[in-house]
Amino acid sequence: MNTNEKIILGIGLGILAGTGVGWLFAAPIAAAVGATGLLGATATTGTAISTLSGAALANASLAACGGGALATAGGGMATGTLMVAGAAGSVGAALGAGTGAVS
Repeated sequence: MNTNEKIILGIGLGILAGTGVGWLFAAPIAAAVGATGLLGATATTGTAISTLSGAALANASLAACGGGALATAGGGMATGTLMVAGAAGSVGAALGAGTGAVS
């Protein structure tokens, strides 16, 4: 297998692994980002996301990642989950490309 084939294989496997991990761990990933205040948003209740905890933090963070709650014409938690999984897939692709290039 030549280097280009290794890179392409690495990218494919990286996307697969990264997206899978992102999908499985979307709520805790979004909650971690929301707790730091990086989302800079408020929940639909008007409460700052960074002041929430537990399931409320995870749900509000996913909704914020998805463009807001469905009630406010955003994409909601499902879209937020897709956004987190997509971001994780991008990271996986980059790591996979690097791994393929050095192997």
